[in-house]
Amino acid sequence: MSKVMELRNKRNTLWEQTKAFLEEHRGENGLVEASAVEQYEKMAGDVKALGAEIERLENQAAFEAELAKPTSKPVVGTPSAEMPKKTATNPMATDEYTGAFWDMMRGNSSMDVRNALSIGEDTEGGYTVPDEFERKLVQGLEENNIFRQMAHVIKTGSGTRKIPIANDIMEASWIDEGEEIPETNTKFAQTTLSAYKLGAMIKVSNELLNDSAFDIAAYISERFGVVMGNAEENAFINGDGDKKPTGLLADNGAEIGLTAASETALTFDEIFQLYYSLKAPYRRKASFLCNEAILLQLMTLKDKNDNYIWKPSLDIAKPDTILGRPVYTSSFMPVPAKGEKTLCFGDYSYYWVADRSNRTFRRLNELYARTDQVGFLTTQRVDGKLILPEAVKVLKMKGTKAATTGGTTGGTTGGNG
Repeated sequence: MSKVMELRNKRNTLWEQTKAFLEEHRGENGLVEASAVEQYEKMAGDVKALGAEIERLENQAAFEAELAKPTSKPVVGTPSAEMPKKTATNPMATDEYTGAFWDMMRGNSSMDVRNALSIGEDTEGGYTVPDEFERKLVQGLEENNIFRQMAHVIKTGSGTRKIPIANDIMEASWIDEGEEIPETNTKFAQTTLSAYKLGAMIKVSNELLNDSAFDIAAYISERFGVVMGNAEENAFINGDGDKKPTGLLADNGAEIGLTAASETALTFDEIFQLYYSLKAPYRRKASFLCNEAILLQLMTLKDKNDNYIWKPSLDIAKPDTILGRPVYTSSFMPVPAKGEKTLCFGDYSYYWVADRSNRTFRRLNELYARTDQVGFLTTQRVDGKLILPEAVKVLKMKGTKAATTGGTTGGTTGGNG
């Protein structure tokens, strides 16, 4: 039995024990005894921790499978009768450019290296990353940004991308043979995706850089994925659209499905109402998104037949579910508090992420010289927006959200890596 399956079975067994413990210590009034709450929360936390470890092992297996893929097609015994067609080669995809890029990152700034990199130099002195390395960077972003996995990602070479959106629903008509088909005057609006600049600094010691066994590409892609992935996910959820993406929870983002009766607690009826506040066509691909504090509440809720609405997954490829729909967590979703939007339900493929091509890196030799380190400045341009607000509904807690200071927008601190 694989380690992942072993952990899934262990988590399922622990969850059954947790439910039994909860029922054993539930009083006649339906409430859990105060003396048992701490133990229950510990058991539920262990269930969640097992889920996180399972996810880590699955990501590791997927990454190893990707690395094990062949890098080229095998030579066949029978050559083709026709010569292969020549295709245009991206200059940043050549071995020469890739080799020169990593020579520069390691400190070799010879004239030959600079000449080879001249095709990828930007106006700020950085260099466009090689194609293969960019794919690794994007993979790192996806592993550290749950929202990228659910959203619709497009590539754009320009600064802005205009997306037409139909404002009304067309109707078909029954007509007689030969009868003229009536026109439908569909009105279109436009939403624009821009290219906001996101940057981060990564430091590496000269000792590591001078070690030929040190895989600098793997190290940078890992750190890039964590730092940039967390910043992206926070913006995709909480961004206000001011020099950053417009988040799912922004005022012009997802629609309010309902407001809870409590400032901190949820009920089954409210989850049920949120579920059906979303139109049926969107429910087919919909999933829940929340903070782990909310998930712990959801794990204790029962339906009208006294069944828990949260179900742990025993399938490696499938997430846990609530009311039969997948549930995902993000540390950037707000914790339950007055006026906060704490639970989302919808089809997140209507959230569009626009990646502008050509991420860049720049080596900074002097900034950290006193500590014998080298800085790597990385930048990318990205935007995100929910292009159809009715595709996602949110549950808002009772009350008015406390005013924030410092110019940042909602969500918890902390991240996924």
